[in-house]
Amino acid sequence: MKSWIYRLMCLGVVGQLLSCSNENYREQVANPDWLHRSVQQLTDVIVHDIFSPPVASRIYAYSSIAAYEVVALSNPEYRSLAGQLNELQPINVNIPSQYYMPLAAVHAYLTVGKKLVFSEDRIEAFQQRLYKEIEEIGMPKQVYKNSLAVGQAVAEHIIAWADKDHYKETRSAPKFTVTTAAGRWRPTPPAYMDAVEPHWNQIRPFLLQRADQFAPPPPPAFSTDTASLFYKEAYEVYRISKQLTEEQKEIANFWDCNPYKVDLNGHVMYATKKITPGGHWIGIASIASRTAKDSFEKAAETYAWVAIGLADAFISCWDEKYRSVLLRPETYINEYIDKSWVPLLQTPPFPEYTSGHSVVSGAAGEILTHLYGDTFFYTDTTEVRYGLPARSYNSFRQASSEASISRVYGGIHYTPAVRNGLEQGKQIGAYIIAHLQTRSRKRQ
Repeated sequence: MKSWIYRLMCLGVVGQLLSCSNENYREQVANPDWLHRSVQQLTDVIVHDIFSPPVASRIYAYSSIAAYEVVALSNPEYRSLAGQLNELQPINVNIPSQYYMPLAAVHAYLTVGKKLVFSEDRIEAFQQRLYKEIEEIGMPKQVYKNSLAVGQAVAEHIIAWADKDHYKETRSAPKFTVTTAAGRWRPTPPAYMDAVEPHWNQIRPFLLQRADQFAPPPPPAFSTDTASLFYKEAYEVYRISKQLTEEQKEIANFWDCNPYKVDLNGHVMYATKKITPGGHWIGIASIASRTAKDSFEKAAETYAWVAIGLADAFISCWDEKYRSVLLRPETYINEYIDKSWVPLLQTPPFPEYTSGHSVVSGAAGEILTHLYGDTFFYTDTTEVRYGLPARSYNSFRQASSEASISRVYGGIHYTPAVRNGLEQGKQIGAYIIAHLQTRSRKRQ
């Protein structure tokens, strides 16, 4: 037991952070691999359960905040998000003298994630496998028990906070009303699905003061006049689709991130499960953290920053989508330009303006640039598991710009939606950078 307590002290779990000569042991149990694996498991479940992009961002945010709050309780260099995020109160937890912070943080992350998904059994099975690995390294039972207790207490606090964000109330809100009004969004082929999350602007933001805080300028006025700006914007999408290079097609498919892709085989309809835009950026955050060889604490900090940015970006974007309720290029082009035209990508089931991927990419790109710098080379392997090749970038802003323009290449957005959406996201990212504090000392 004394040997274990000494090791825990070396890792900063008991008392102040101390130096330790047992580096092999540190690498075995103190690296952030447990957290990275837990994040990937949550992504796999989100894909399996086919959560919409906004709902997925909410799941990532609460789970990541729970893990980070354990870090903040355990390390005085990190500041709690209580009092910073809207309505999040300080967490009162009885901290035992012996517990292991990484295990507590992972348990908080998985407990919150399990509460917010449908396939709880998949999270539970992963927990059992992971915790068995942890037990096999020889952790004393009391330390193991105490660690789970700390994680559980933090998770319960975050779940109680999440329960008051108005999400449950929106589950019973009325569906979006489809009309034939000129320029108004209508369901698109092949599935003609209902509009997704028309009341998402009622969800409590995390750091933003209100959903319309960074409302973009309105889109061009709808018109069928061939001399109008709107017609020209639609025709541009049509023209680009006819001249796509192989590189542009690859870019469009790489950033597709549509969990609703529906395939038709005769009269049989089935869904191809894919990652969400937020899930893609969480994957990029993981790659950045691994590339930088972050400590557990820094990895948890990164996930919290990015997840908060994604969640607020979706609230802001969806607020505009259901204010402008603009029809998609597929609808306009089929009616006024070419009735047989089909976009490269399948059109997602919600209004066009602004581009969700552009907004969240703008926010995530700014936040990751703040955390890791302007020039951070990385290879994005997020989509490899979905059958797409990896792509490399010299910066997060390069990636966010590419993600944005990919929506025009894919034929699912007009240019104003991606241009103004990217700027909308950058403004959200800048706001979060200016107002969120996670270090008690000045960031080095």
